[in-house]
Amino acid sequence: MAANTYPAWIYDGSPIDDPLGHGERAVKFLRLLKHPKNPAKGHPFQLDVWQERIVRRIYGPRHEDGTRIIKTVVLLLPRGNRKTALAAALALLHTIGPEKIAGGEVLSAASDRKQARLGYAEALGIVRADPRIARAVSVQDYRNRLTLKSAGSFYESISSDAGTQHGRTPAFVLADELHAWKKRDLWDVVRSGLPKTKGSLLVIATTAGRGQDNLAHDIVSYARKVALGEIIDPSCLPVLFETSADADWKDEAVWRRANPGLAHGYPDIEGLRQLAREAEHRPSDREAFRQLHLNVWLDHSSSPFVEMSVYDEGNWPIDLEALVGQPCWIGVDLSSNSDLTAVVAAFRDDDDVYTAVPTFFCPADNLRGRTEQSGQPYSRWAQEGQIIATPGNVVDFRAVEDTIRDLCANYDVREIAFDPHLGRVMMSNLADDGYPAIEMRQGWITMAPAIKTLERAILGRKFRHGGHPVLRWNFSNIEVETDKAGNKTFHKGKSKDKIDGAQAAAMAVGRASQGESNRSIYSDTAARPHGLLTF
Repeated sequence: MAANTYPAWIYDGSPIDDPLGHGERAVKFLRLLKHPKNPAKGHPFQLDVWQERIVRRIYGPRHEDGTRIIKTVVLLLPRGNRKTALAAALALLHTIGPEKIAGGEVLSAASDRKQARLGYAEALGIVRADPRIARAVSVQDYRNRLTLKSAGSFYESISSDAGTQHGRTPAFVLADELHAWKKRDLWDVVRSGLPKTKGSLLVIATTAGRGQDNLAHDIVSYARKVALGEIIDPSCLPVLFETSADADWKDEAVWRRANPGLAHGYPDIEGLRQLAREAEHRPSDREAFRQLHLNVWLDHSSSPFVEMSVYDEGNWPIDLEALVGQPCWIGVDLSSNSDLTAVVAAFRDDDDVYTAVPTFFCPADNLRGRTEQSGQPYSRWAQEGQIIATPGNVVDFRAVEDTIRDLCANYDVREIAFDPHLGRVMMSNLADDGYPAIEMRQGWITMAPAIKTLERAILGRKFRHGGHPVLRWNFSNIEVETDKAGNKTFHKGKSKDKIDGAQAAAMAVGRASQGESNRSIYSDTAARPHGLLTF
């Protein structure tokens, strides 16, 4: 994907339209600025050729009526390529430069106060490096605000954790490190405020992130489609320095392609080499290197169970009607108060292809809070029926049990496997009514074979899931723990993200794989209370 979306126009010397000279005007202004960290004589602001081409492409092309064509810029850059410096300079172009408007609001928006302060500090350093600009600007440091006295235009950095920002009418917005934004409240406020000002501009400057169900991934995915020509949107400028997931992360040619600054001495090549050497022996460091320095968009886990690109190949359509009456094995992962509850029905065909049909439950109370805490669209999932939201602040296990009974009515259910930790009451209820409820404990002996079967099915492209978004998110969160014998179990590591659906899928697929073997678990039921079976 990166090869097709790569911004080759930055390097090919192709002409960039500039009928009114606004691109040239912007470049001249930026070259007049000073940067306190530049050791060169006079501390000039360093605007390298690749940056200059981006500036010209933003401000040069115009509609016939003279208005700027570009309204949104998506700048995807790895760490260390002076993204903050360029963004701060563009903000000043609209605050004190030729793009300013009287009383205009220039906003730098970030995920938290600390990140917001970084952008403001960069702009403040540029202002103070030139006494002429410093005299013309008033500073309200406690508000992270710079104001041009003569025009009343101001630059201010704000954050998503600083309370409401409604009523804003920005002329320019920098959305900084969008991949770190857990909530979209601030985004909605500033994005909806931009059309209030004629000729407004949105610049999104971010490093690659993790996962697919988040704001940054949605925005970057749209920019990719524009770059590929799948969406025609002349107002969007995608500048995507990213690396494909299958690229050789140790190849320095890959580094240079993703890091345009390396040709000009930044980031430090020796520093990258040291990080790469360390990453060879530490998988979590390797994933961080790929994400932050090569702009590979990762899934949530730093040590994934399987590559999610392989998992995604199981996104085949599932015909539920064709499964009616077919043999079925169910895995159930019941939740504590805050977790998801997952029920996964697994089917196996004659070619050992497993089809997983998941059902998820969560408490209806505070769906918005769950969205904000996890960064995942719980509210949207509930509206779309991807999650069943049960009334109250805990999952209603009666709704879960009713769903299991419905599955048994539709399919030839051979086993319903429960982790007995929270499942004993429901198991007893079902067993008393003749349903094949069994215990499936979550230790190594039970889960390692099931996980191995699931892994083999996914890698063999024999796991069909229909692209269910919640199940995919759960799989992307998995951290794998492996013992000396190579046995694997799932856990969440330090993450609070959910893996319940993946755990239930492993249980269901594991039992489906044994469904026609001689390893019967239906023996010796008389000694067990309520006819419950254990495995």
